[in-house]
Amino acid sequence: MRKTRIAIVGAGLAATPHALALNELNDEVEVAGVVGRSPERLARFASTYGFPVSESFNAVLNDPCIDAVLVLTPPYTHLELVEQVAAARKHVLLEKPLDISMPRAERVVEACRAAGVQLGVVFQNRFRPAVQRLAALVTNGALGPLAYAGVDLRWWRPQSYYDEPGRGTYARDGGGVLMTQAIHSLDILMWLAGEVSSVVAATATTALHSMEAEDFASAALTFESGAAGHLLATTAAYPGFPERIELIGVNGTAVLEGGHLRVFFHDGRVDHFHDPSSSGFGAKPMDFSHTAHRDLLQDFFAAIREDRAPLATGDDALRVQRFIERITNDTGHRQ
Repeated sequence: MRKTRIAIVGAGLAATPHALALNELNDEVEVAGVVGRSPERLARFASTYGFPVSESFNAVLNDPCIDAVLVLTPPYTHLELVEQVAAARKHVLLEKPLDISMPRAERVVEACRAAGVQLGVVFQNRFRPAVQRLAALVTNGALGPLAYAGVDLRWWRPQSYYDEPGRGTYARDGGGVLMTQAIHSLDILMWLAGEVSSVVAATATTALHSMEAEDFASAALTFESGAAGHLLATTAAYPGFPERIELIGVNGTAVLEGGHLRVFFHDGRVDHFHDPSSSGFGAKPMDFSHTAHRDLLQDFFAAIREDRAPLATGDDALRVQRFIERITNDTGHRQ
C-alpha cells in the first residue's frame, strides 16, 4: 500500500495531537511538509516531531505528490486556504469549525464538492470508545426510540486563555463556548438524535470572563423526531467537569460523562464502560489523549483510498454550525 502523503498548514496549539497521531501512523502516511506563519514556532514544531518544513504554501499546492492537506489554522482563515487546496485537487482535513460564519462555512463545503475532493472535519470525539459504544446502542435500536437527548458541558477556562489575541472573538473564532468547545458534544448530540426543529435559547458572557463572545449558553430543544432536549454549555464552571450527554429511550437511559458510559435498561440490566482519557475540560485545554485524533486520521486516509466519505464530513459540520449560529443569532449575542 502506497503511503498517503500529507502536508500540514498551521503549527499552533491544535497541531500537537495530530503530530503525535501522525507519527504513530507512519506506516501508512508520510508528512511531506509543514507550513506556518511563525518561523520560530514552525521550526520548533517540525524539529520536535521530525517533520520537514515546506518552502511555502504555494510549494505544497504545486507538489503533485501531496495527496491531502491538514488545515490547523485559526477559523477565520479556513475558507481561503481550503479553496486553494481544493483547486489544487488535494483532499482536505480541516480543524473545526468550518469557518466563522455560515456563508463562509457553506463555501468551504462547496469548494471541496465542486473540486471532487474529500472534506473531513476534526470531530475526533466521534472516535472515542465510549462514544462509539453509545452510537452502536442507538444504531442497533437497543435504547429504542429517543424521548430525550441533552448535553451538559461545564468546563473551565481561565481569563489568561481569552487574553490570547483573538480568542473568543467573532472575527477570529466565530464565537465563544458554542463554536470552540461545545461544538464537539453538539456534533455527537445531533449525530445520534438528529436535526433540531425548535430552539428556545439564552446566551451570556459571565462576570468570570472578559471576552466578546458568549461563555454561557442554554437552550430547550425539540428534535424533528419529537424528542425533547436541552443544552447547557459554559467555560465558567471552575475547576471544570467532564461533559455529559444523556439519551433517554423507551427501553432505557444512557449517560455518558467524559469517557464513562452507563446504560440503565428497563429490564434491570446495567451496562458500564469506562475510557480513562480526558477531554481537556479544565484549565489545560490540551489535556487529553491523541488516540481519538489518530483514529480520525486513520479513517480519513482510508476514505481517500476507498473513495468514500469520512465519518465526520463537511455536511456534518454544517449541520452543527447552523444550529450554533441559530442560537447566537436568535439570542442577539452575535451582532
